Amino acid sequence: MMRVNTVKTWALAALLGTSAVNHVRNPAFYYPVVPPSLCSDKGGRLGVMTRKQWVLASAVPEALAVVGLLIPRTRNVTAIATTLMFVGFTAGHLTALRRAFGPEGTSQTKRIHAVRLPLQVPLIAWAWSVRKP
Repeated sequence: MMRVNTVKTWALAALLGTSAVNHVRNPAFYYPVVPPSLCSDKGGRLGVMTRKQWVLASAVPEALAVVGLLIPRTRNVTAIATTLMFVGFTAGHLTALRRAFGPEGTSQTKRIHAVRLPLQVPLIAWAWSVRKP
């Protein structure tokens, strides 16, 4: 029988792999989470890439996390890095929520981002929990 931690690790790897593929197949889904200040196509002060490029680039650490989590020798450091990645993504979700409740927000974007932001908490806890004991 598989240990619970192994199942949790494989499930997290599957989620990250699915997300990485979705970043490439459906980048527009992630656009609201990329702060405009980082986007060269949105007039951002720190814009070095377009919104689409940011989304595609963010698929890379997710794909690397899949590999790192499935290799026992790298699982601990990858779980810590994945936790930090989810913490970092929280900033984007906060920005998206703030914009959703701004003048251009709609009732749909308010609902979507009011749900997406709190989902970061269990993702952070999940990534942290798969570290080696």
